[in-house]
Amino acid sequence: MASSIVKHRVRGMPAQDGAGVKLKRVINQPSFRHRDPILMLDEFKSDDPNDYIAGFPPHPHRGFCTLTYMLAGNMAHEDSNGNSGEISTGGLQWMKAARGMIHSEMPKQKNGLMWGFQLWLNLPAAEKMSDPDYADIPGDSVPEVPLEGGTVRVLSGEFNGQVGPVNAPGREFLYLDYRLPGGVNVTLPQQHQQTRLLYVYQGSITVDGITANEGELLELDAEAEVPLTTGNEGNFLLMAAKPIGEPIAQYGPFVMNTEAELRQAFADYQSGKLTA
Repeated sequence: MASSIVKHRVRGMPAQDGAGVKLKRVINQPSFRHRDPILMLDEFKSDDPNDYIAGFPPHPHRGFCTLTYMLAGNMAHEDSNGNSGEISTGGLQWMKAARGMIHSEMPKQKNGLMWGFQLWLNLPAAEKMSDPDYADIPGDSVPEVPLEGGTVRVLSGEFNGQVGPVNAPGREFLYLDYRLPGGVNVTLPQQHQQTRLLYVYQGSITVDGITANEGELLELDAEAEVPLTTGNEGNFLLMAAKPIGEPIAQYGPFVMNTEAELRQAFADYQSGKLTA
């Protein structure tokens, strides 16, 4: 692969998480680890309830944020701070775990298509032990910008004068959902975030002679203008952020800066102090 724009291309790999939910792990797999500050991206998509019905029973988090985005289906959330809610098609759920939270995500349907994404974003050391935060964002709160016969849903950051509803002060995080018809040409916005990733969830797109099909992610050059062309259709997520530039120590649901902090997170969880 020779391109001045595309640095890497990787395909999501099958995985399981929670109580056996089948999913596709795109970021944080053996061939593509985290890209500061983006720690993980999972896609879950199935119309077989056996693949998702067990959900994600209560589990701990510390030191980072999660962002769940639903394309289809209904998911209920509860946490140890007393927050609860349900997100459905087009909606998001933002959780800043920070110093600690016990969290569950369970399907609110027994059949039909369940399709969505979960993204993990790191927090800087100064915020890892701050107060948790939480927000349910309904689909009708997400602004949509018309583009070349399709739309761009602005989940976080700014695009064409529209600002996404995810409130992440200081994160400067761009998260856009492009839904484009076939055979159109667009240029991706450049907001000078060094980490810049594109995930194709339906159809295909071509950038600098390199075609990414459904289930593939491209890591893009930070500063280049990125003209792309869609195939029969081109639906993709664009994620961009400024790196934090701090050490990352991660074990499962805990993301800290040092091994000692990880050990403390485990001790706090086992003693019931994680959320104190």
